[in-house]
Amino acid sequence: MGQETNVDEAAVVKLLIDRPFDFRFHAAYLVYSQAWDKTTSQEVKTKLNDFMTALSKDEIDYEQFYGQVSPYRADFNPEHYSGGRKKTYIETQSKKDWRRKEMKSMRNSRYRK
Repeated sequence: MGQETNVDEAAVVKLLIDRPFDFRFHAAYLVYSQAWDKTTSQEVKTKLNDFMTALSKDEIDYEQFYGQVSPYRADFNPEHYSGGRKKTYIETQSKKDWRRKEMKSMRNSRYRK
């Protein structure tokens, strides 16, 4: 009789308030949905729900919504989900330098036989 049900943080539910006919809202909902699916933190899920609810009630605009959601997006912050940032270095070369190297390697390949 005196049993009380404890509602813990695991009861956070994904919002289903998509509006496919409204392109901007639908795009924002997709961003919310991806961020919500990729996180395991109940606290983050609650924050994402709050951001989406505020957007649906026109309490915030789209710029504010994306600004608030961006730290939780995996495609913009892979270190948030993968555990570390990997730096990528791109080495560039001018066309003239590339031609010189190609000509040199062709000359060397002719005489190494």
